Amino acid sequence: MGAYILRRLLLVIPTLLGIMIINFTLVQFVPGGPIEQIIARMEGAGDALQNIGGTTDGSVVESRATDERYLGARGLPPEFIAELEREFGFDKPPVERFLNMMWNYLRFDFGESYFRSIGVVDLVLEKMPVSISLGLWSTLIAYMISIPLGIRKAVKDGTPFDSWTSGLIIVGYAIPNFLFAVLLIVLFAGGSYWQIFPLRGLTSDNWDQLSFFGKIADYFWHITLPVVSILISSFATLTLLTKNSFLDEIRKLYVTTARAKGLSERRVLYGHVFRNAMLIVIAGFPGLFLAVFFSGALLIEWLFSLDGMGRLFYEAAVTRDYPVMFGTLYLTALLGLIVNIISDLAYVWIDPRIDFASRET
Repeated sequence: MGAYILRRLLLVIPTLLGIMIINFTLVQFVPGGPIEQIIARMEGAGDALQNIGGTTDGSVVESRATDERYLGARGLPPEFIAELEREFGFDKPPVERFLNMMWNYLRFDFGESYFRSIGVVDLVLEKMPVSISLGLWSTLIAYMISIPLGIRKAVKDGTPFDSWTSGLIIVGYAIPNFLFAVLLIVLFAGGSYWQIFPLRGLTSDNWDQLSFFGKIADYFWHITLPVVSILISSFATLTLLTKNSFLDEIRKLYVTTARAKGLSERRVLYGHVFRNAMLIVIAGFPGLFLAVFFSGALLIEWLFSLDGMGRLFYEAAVTRDYPVMFGTLYLTALLGLIVNIISDLAYVWIDPRIDFASRET
């Protein structure tokens, strides 16, 4: 097992490198780079894309203000444009910039945001509480509800309970997260009916003045609607996944043998079926958590005025804040690869019969 883990850890390096190369290359062809963004702001255009003509690549810029890629910069001194290029590092070839970036990232030096005058790591840590809250609670609650419900549906397969719960699950799956969030806001956040939950932020303005238990209550009061909004689709997917996994195991011969030996239904279900059926459920955990943690909650963050990782990455992409873009991408990809390895270890912990080390990779 140790050799398998070592191989997986070594594979993290080329995989991560491939992800960064592809995204860095694509960015070279996206118009409206940081230089254009600053020029547009200085000239009051507001949108760099409106001032770009010709064959803008959005990244590699020349130091001539009269270049067609800087139509909005004709009134700015060439020296100023050249200084901007040196400040952002665009006076160097793309390959050299990429190699310098990756060398810094290997040392976990992500630099500073172009437009916020704050380190990328500090910026990520600042947004982390919101993303952790949304990702952690939505994932835990989804598993706590979906697994027992999925098991119950498998045991009661074909009964009225299975039919009406399946109907509710299909309806929940069909409703987009953001649409359900709007509905919750209208009903419970002062939209048109009841003002039960707050609409903005993760905590109240008087957070520092609250008692310990008051802070806990205030935190859950604020996070309730965003978490419920995210749960609607993940809850449906996980429930059906659990049910189908258990149904597949229940119909196998070893279950019939266990029942023939006189074992109780509960012992058969949780002593034998559970361990095998939960493998596929665990496989979906990394994807579910990371999707919510980093990107899946973007619209939810926007609707509830939460400043998390999803919103950070979106704003960085819009403003072409490359250190934030590539820094968060690097951290996201690295964390995802590591979590997948942890998921494999969880397989072995649940079912020791699985031996990844004996399989050819």
